[in-house]
Amino acid sequence: MRTRLLPLLIVLMAAVLLALGIPLGVSLASAQQQNVVVDRIDDTAYFAAIARPAADPTTGSRDELRILSRELESYYDVYGIRAGVFLPNDTPLANGPTTWFLPETGEVRDAFEESLLSRRSHDPEQVWPWQRGRLVVASPVIRDGDVVAVVVTDSPTGQMRSRILHGWLIIGAGLTAAMLVAVGAALRLTGWVLRPVRVLDVTTHEIASGRLKSRVAVASGPPELRRLARSFNEMADNVEDVLEQQRAFVADASHQLRNPLAALLLRIELLAFELPEGNEEIASVQAEGKRLAQVLDDLLDLALAEHTAADLRLTDVGALAAERVAAWAPTAEAKGVRLVGTCPPTTAWADPVALSSALDAVIDNAVKFTPKDQSVEVTVAFNGTASTIEVTDNGPGLTDEELARIGDRFWRSGRHQNVKGSGLGLSISRALLAAGGGSMEYGHHEPHGLRVTVTVPRSAPTA
Repeated sequence: MRTRLLPLLIVLMAAVLLALGIPLGVSLASAQQQNVVVDRIDDTAYFAAIARPAADPTTGSRDELRILSRELESYYDVYGIRAGVFLPNDTPLANGPTTWFLPETGEVRDAFEESLLSRRSHDPEQVWPWQRGRLVVASPVIRDGDVVAVVVTDSPTGQMRSRILHGWLIIGAGLTAAMLVAVGAALRLTGWVLRPVRVLDVTTHEIASGRLKSRVAVASGPPELRRLARSFNEMADNVEDVLEQQRAFVADASHQLRNPLAALLLRIELLAFELPEGNEEIASVQAEGKRLAQVLDDLLDLALAEHTAADLRLTDVGALAAERVAAWAPTAEAKGVRLVGTCPPTTAWADPVALSSALDAVIDNAVKFTPKDQSVEVTVAFNGTASTIEVTDNGPGLTDEELARIGDRFWRSGRHQNVKGSGLGLSISRALLAAGGGSMEYGHHEPHGLRVTVTVPRSAPTA
């Protein structure tokens, strides 16, 4: 979400800064040029005041003309601006430099002809830093209502363009700094807004993984997300309470039913003495009663497994697996099954009792469903993050649909309904492993059979 929200905020802020910076840059360029134009207007007005008496053919003197020429030449020498006073017939009255004359076409000619109409030339077009234009300003010299001469200035724009460019660089630096500040603010803002969402996502994953005590901190973030976090915590509390009630009910029910069932089995045993020996009906009732007692015991174990916290410790998985292989070897041998273990030493963080119980359930199933003269293999391996115990058999195996359901409570394959068991052994093992961060996976074993992989983490548990 952050990768989508952050670019959107950055684009919006960049658009706002550009919307402010571009008009500011244009205004700066216009102000710089206007200052130059106003200065040239003052200069032309000054030269027009000097040229007015010098342009009078009746009263003008050579001294006045020399003063005007000297002023124009000094103006050009000091500022590099060409200036001249031209009569209406294009004849220069005085100019600086003396080699500058009115061109036939161009901006100078247009400004001169406009001033002949008794008005100052219009303001020149805007000159940008990448252009090499010149600023031309012309003012008429009027005596008795007639235009007797025109003062023309032709200014270079290098310094003005440099000032505009320098101002633009300052504006650009300011916009860049503002953009960096805006990006930093956007990062903080998105972090502030999305931090509760990330915490909520992590907590949801933890609860889905079985850590029902996880809760969301509601100390930061927008008010709406804080309310969402409080609502989520309330929902998690209610779900935990419901699950706790279910576990307590299963444990209490299985515990309370054991005594009546034990009494019932005892009465059935006493009743069997009154019947002929080998009665099939009473034997069937006894078998079903014992199976029901086993189911109740498994239900109580499952309830305890889901409620009890794991006692995690650094465990030698290889040694523990080898111990369980040795413990089950007589049972496998009595059934005619070869139980083989490859158990190199490797350590992982696990509850030894839970891991032993899980291996007992898996090896028990493997030996139970493996035909005579076939083998069951137990292999221990490890990588950088986890240690695995793989148990493979050469039994009939399971279909893809059955693999999807194995480990569900009370589920048993339709082909194995006559085999002793309650369908809770693998569910109990999975609950015990999940409490310590472990897992159990099922797959096909080629050419036939079942492969069960028990995985436990090698990294130390976090608080």
